[in-house]
Amino acid sequence: MQTRRLSSSTWMLTHFKAVNVYLVSEPDGYTLIDTGMPGAGKSILYTATILQATIRRIVLTHSHADHAGSVDALAAALPGATLHWGKREASLMAGDLSLEPGEAQVRIPGNFVAVKSAPAQLLSEGDRVGSLEAIAVPGHTPGQLAFLNHEDGTLIAGDAFTSFGGLRVVHDGPWYFPFAKWPTWHPPTALASARKLVALRPTRIAVGHGPACDPAERSLTAALEHAEHRSLVARHAA
Repeated sequence: MQTRRLSSSTWMLTHFKAVNVYLVSEPDGYTLIDTGMPGAGKSILYTATILQATIRRIVLTHSHADHAGSVDALAAALPGATLHWGKREASLMAGDLSLEPGEAQVRIPGNFVAVKSAPAQLLSEGDRVGSLEAIAVPGHTPGQLAFLNHEDGTLIAGDAFTSFGGLRVVHDGPWYFPFAKWPTWHPPTALASARKLVALRPTRIAVGHGPACDPAERSLTAALEHAEHRSLVARHAA
């Protein structure tokens, strides 16, 4: 597993050269954001040991298998760690893919993980887990969350964006990395969430797939402009 220190409080861990999880330091230890693919738990634990990072909390951006695949394994290995994920995403993790009132009535695609472990906290917009503030960014999934680290200004955006070949809104990603684009539930909602994140003006942005962008402002603005242009062209073509 490759590691990169993004700031004094945030580490990025990458497995299979394409899937990122994050360790964020707090006074009592570390918060792990996302758990990677099924089977990634041992590598995450080994890397955390090397970094001398005691994992106290596990937080999820969303419940696709490449983000939540090792939740149960890590929960079993870390019985003292608390689990935190989105209230809306919890039903997807329970196998209920039905849509809620007010959501775009479009079939929800993707490979979701059925998680057996029980969360200590179901998160909504504005909730805090230590230095991390939960931000609702639906679109890729109906209940995806991003997390803004108020300690260092890092925005951990899940699959709201990808960054292989440059930062892009998830449904506007490059042809050679379609694996986050394909399971995106509702592109117009994803675009609205991207606008919301750009308005936060984070110091850096870190995503589920691809390198971090630091500083973030120019990359975020360019990604949003590219997606807005593609959306406008598609509307005119229709």
